Amino acid sequence: MISDFFHPAVGGVENHIYMLSAKLMQRGHKVIVITHSHGDRVGIRWLLPSLKVYYLPFLPIASSATLPNFFTSLPYLRTILLREHIHLIHAHASLSSIGHEGILHSHLMGIRTVFTDHSLFGFADAASILTNKLLVGTLKNVDAVICVSHTGRENTVLRGELFERNPQDSTKLTVRDNVYVIPNALIVDEFKPGPPKSTETITIVVLSRLAYRKGIDLFVATAPRICAAFPNVRFVVGKEKKKFNGKGIQLTNDAGGDGPKLIDILQMREKHLLQDRIELLGPARHSDVRSVLHRGAIFMNTSLTESFGIAILEAACAGLYVVSTRVGGVPEILPKDMISFAEPEEDDVFRAMSEAIHLVSLGKHDPQKAHERIKAFYNWDDVAMRTEKVYDAVIKSPQIDLWQRMQRTMELGPFAGPIYTIILIVDCLFFLFLEWWMPREDLDYVNVHWHPSKLEQVLYKSLCINVLFGQQVLISSRKESDVAIPTTSLTGIDHHLIF
Repeated sequence: MISDFFHPAVGGVENHIYMLSAKLMQRGHKVIVITHSHGDRVGIRWLLPSLKVYYLPFLPIASSATLPNFFTSLPYLRTILLREHIHLIHAHASLSSIGHEGILHSHLMGIRTVFTDHSLFGFADAASILTNKLLVGTLKNVDAVICVSHTGRENTVLRGELFERNPQDSTKLTVRDNVYVIPNALIVDEFKPGPPKSTETITIVVLSRLAYRKGIDLFVATAPRICAAFPNVRFVVGKEKKKFNGKGIQLTNDAGGDGPKLIDILQMREKHLLQDRIELLGPARHSDVRSVLHRGAIFMNTSLTESFGIAILEAACAGLYVVSTRVGGVPEILPKDMISFAEPEEDDVFRAMSEAIHLVSLGKHDPQKAHERIKAFYNWDDVAMRTEKVYDAVIKSPQIDLWQRMQRTMELGPFAGPIYTIILIVDCLFFLFLEWWMPREDLDYVNVHWHPSKLEQVLYKSLCINVLFGQQVLISSRKESDVAIPTTSLTGIDHHLIF
C-alpha cells in the first residue's frame, strides 16, 4: 500500500488503507505501507496487527500531500520494494504524489500496479485540469483501477481517459476492462445505535468539513427555516478532527470548528438568534464520532460532490435517519427507505428535512433494524476478498513492456506526451545507475516478517507475565507522541499497545 494519506492523519482514505491491509494480512498476505513522514515520525513503525509502515523523509506541502518530484523517491522505493520482496503496489488517492511515483517506478522492478480512486473531481478549474493530466499519465500504464462507487468509476474513466478503441469498430471507444468498483466499508460494531430517544425533541447532526464543496451554504440557508417551522428541532454541528502539529498530535480549536465556512455559520446563528438551537461542537476525534451521532435522530448531509460518503454510512449504522443531497455516489449507499434525497437547492433540502422530521416524530424509523441491515450490506472481509480477486487478475495478466509504455505515454498529446516520455526514459536511466551504485546483492533483504498469529502469541505471553505482576503491557517505539491503540482482541482484559 502506498499513499500520502495514512496514520497519524485521520480520514476516509487513511482508514480504508489500514482496514484493507489488516484484512489482507488475515487472509495470509504480506502487506506493508509506504507513506511520507509526519513530524518526527520517520523510519519504520509497526501498527496492529503487525502492519509495517515506512515513513519516508518527505515533507507535505498541503493537505498531507507531498510535492510531485518523480525521481527523488526512486532510491527509497527501490530499496524498500526489493528488500521486502514486493510483488504488487496498490496506490491510493489521486492527490497522492508518492502513489503516482510508486506506479511510475514499479515497472522497472517487474512489480504490478493497482490504483484506487476515492474522490470525485471536476474538469474546468485549474487545479482539476493539472491533477487530471497527472492522473492520465499515471493510469496509462497501470494494471488495474478500483473505484469506490459506480459514479466514481464514471468520473475516473473520464478524468483518466481509461478507454481504448473498439477492435471491431475503430470509430468507437470502449472502457478498459481493468476498471473495477469495490465500495468502502466500516466496522459495524463501532457504530451501534444508542439508547432510544424521546421524539419530543428532534436533534439533527451535521458532521462535515466546513467547506464549500460540503454544501455548508445550503445548511446556512435551510437551518433557520427548519428551526422556524419546527420549534422542537435543534442542531449539533461538528467536524472530524484532521489537523496535526509537527509531532503528529491532533490540534483543537476552541472557536467551535474550523474551515472557511465557519464564519458563515456563526453569522447565521447570530442573525437569527439560534445560539440555543444550533450547537457548534468543534473538531471531534474519530473515536468520538459515535457519541456525537448518538445525540441525534437525523443525519444531514448537504455535500455538492461526494464519491461515496462514509460519514453517511456511519450515521445510518448508528441508527440515524439520513437526509442527503442527491450527488455523486450517495444514491448507491443506502436503500431508499433509510435515506431521503434532495436536489442541492434550498427549497428541496427544506422539503426533504421536513419529511424526515415527520417520519422520525411518528416513530417510523427503527434504528436497530437499520443497524442490522448495514451489518449485512458492508463489511471489510468482503472488500478484502474482492480486492484479492483484482490482485489475482493483475498478477495473471501479461506485463506491459517498456516500448508499449512509451507508446501509451506518447498518446497523452503533442505537449504532455513527449514530456512524460522523457520522464519515463530518465527514470529508467536513473534506475540503471542505482543498480550499479547500489547493487541488489548488497541490500539487506527481509527474510522474516511478523505474522499476526506470531505477534499474538508473543503479546499473549507478555500479557500473562505482566498481569501476574499487575503491570500494563506497553510496546514502545521510544516516542511519547505515538498513538495508544486500545484493544481487547487477545484476551478479555483491556490493555494498550503503543506504537
